[in-house]
Amino acid sequence: MPGVVGIAARSALTALFLLSLLVASAMAEVSFAKERVRLITASGRTHDLTVELATQPDQREQGLMYRRQMAPDHGMLFDFGETRPVMMWMKNTYLPLDMLFIARDGVIRTIHENAVPHSEAIIDSREPVAYVLELNAGTVKRLGISPGDRLEGAGLPAAERAN
Repeated sequence: MPGVVGIAARSALTALFLLSLLVASAMAEVSFAKERVRLITASGRTHDLTVELATQPDQREQGLMYRRQMAPDHGMLFDFGETRPVMMWMKNTYLPLDMLFIARDGVIRTIHENAVPHSEAIIDSREPVAYVLELNAGTVKRLGISPGDRLEGAGLPAAERAN
């Protein structure tokens, strides 16, 4: 019987290896377009950022998972395609993040600062929103961002009216 156990163990290892290749392959295939956006504070200060756009379900599902670093003044903008309650989490996310929950018109409604890496705790938008902007933790404080400030660019209606 040792032969049968050995074969079963090798088969299990082979299956595990193939599964890990499949997962790695699926993760590698998700790509994100980049775009410039502008944050405008209530005091009129502006901050230009480069964001990756997560507009498709597979992009929103992966988000910033597995990333080990993100450049300053970069982020990811999740576009949900509609206004709705949004819940986020930090599972498999190595970077501490600030999350800005943004209405369809580009106005920041709520902010969650310093989301804890790998936490499975739900981070709730507290009201319906259309977008979430994830930035490196500390960016909200560093730039003085508050609810009521505005995001323009990336096809947000506020940017289209401003042009």
